[in-house]
Amino acid sequence: MLFTRRNVMSLMAAGLAAPGWAASAVTLRPQAQTLNVAGRTLPMLAFNGSVPGPELRFRQGDTGHITLDNGLDDGALVHWHGLRVPNRMDGVNVLVQDVVVPGERFDYTLPLRDAGTFWYHSHYLSYEQVSLGLFGAFIVEEPDPPAVDHDITVQLFDMLLGADGQHDDSFDPARFATAGSLGNVKSAFPSRDKVRIGDRVRLRLINPSIDRIYAVDLSGLRGKVVALDGMPLATPRDLQTEVLAPGQRYDVIADVTGPVAIRDTYDGADDILGEIWTEGQRPIATSPIPSLPANPVAQPGKSYQTVSLILQGGAGGAEHRGTGTWALNDISGLPRQPLLRARRGETVRIELVNRTAFPHGMHLHGHHFHELDATGELGPLRDTALLNAGETRAVIAVFDNPGRWMLHCHMLSHQADGMATWCEVI
Repeated sequence: MLFTRRNVMSLMAAGLAAPGWAASAVTLRPQAQTLNVAGRTLPMLAFNGSVPGPELRFRQGDTGHITLDNGLDDGALVHWHGLRVPNRMDGVNVLVQDVVVPGERFDYTLPLRDAGTFWYHSHYLSYEQVSLGLFGAFIVEEPDPPAVDHDITVQLFDMLLGADGQHDDSFDPARFATAGSLGNVKSAFPSRDKVRIGDRVRLRLINPSIDRIYAVDLSGLRGKVVALDGMPLATPRDLQTEVLAPGQRYDVIADVTGPVAIRDTYDGADDILGEIWTEGQRPIATSPIPSLPANPVAQPGKSYQTVSLILQGGAGGAEHRGTGTWALNDISGLPRQPLLRARRGETVRIELVNRTAFPHGMHLHGHHFHELDATGELGPLRDTALLNAGETRAVIAVFDNPGRWMLHCHMLSHQADGMATWCEVI
């Protein structure tokens, strides 16, 4: 079952589309909210009364001041996915911050070094809270943004509903041991629903779904992919189907040639998630698609430390010594000792080895890393690496942000049942 255009418009009218913010000081208040979803009234969790939460927009070089005002009956934390923020602002329980209890507040101070497409989400009981709506886009604009007619954010989302049309929150061990909790209702939420043929647009695509991988196919556009996970590509690449694991993003600059359809083709699917309609026409631009200015990211040096991270568990997987369904290096959940300790500025090679029968999106907090290609050359910067079943992949990270940083599978059902570790930068 998919959202129809009519259902999506009703969601927006009911509060499932939020205005953007362009301010240095913002309050985010998570609370329970009843909203109309696909013709059903569902209890959701919402930041400031909307799902997705309000789009936060800042300018590179700004400092974001964001207050978390917990209106839930449970604890709350916010993680700023992809932002290289000070460790104490990372929003992770146990490692860096205590849970904000109901009725209390916490002030996040975020120096915004990088321009790009990022997002924010609950990092407490995140398997549950993100699936119920606690997520939103976090956009940091360049000081001199590329010339486009529209800058449009597109967030992908899926929900699992039971036969009664309500959230299926039953405990099913199979979901935790396989591909995770995959919704039977999936959609895309664009921040704008109409453009003109001939407009030049920037699309920022974000996958905040808790477990679902999308293969995103965009029609009605002619252009380039200009950034991955918030980091500009040195050379923009041709627009094609892009696979997005949970947490991953990509930016497109393109000219509109017709109605824009956002389609998911992952694993044999052929589903239209959403559409941006055309109204009117103008001459299509003839100027080339520009590349974006690079962010101030340290370049890798010689690596003096190599560590292996073995992904284990799940249905059909070999036994491991962890206590959960999933494990990393035979440990389920955050270990007492970090996976690695790095001196500030040290370049480290991490070998990610997937010994399971399922894909995993491994996300490193506080840093980006280069994926190495088959020849050992540095690939694009990412903050989340997708490993298919049985795949091994090496990444190179410059650990230049002091503190204790989580490294985990962003399939949040896998994280919840063991697939998490941490790194320390001293």
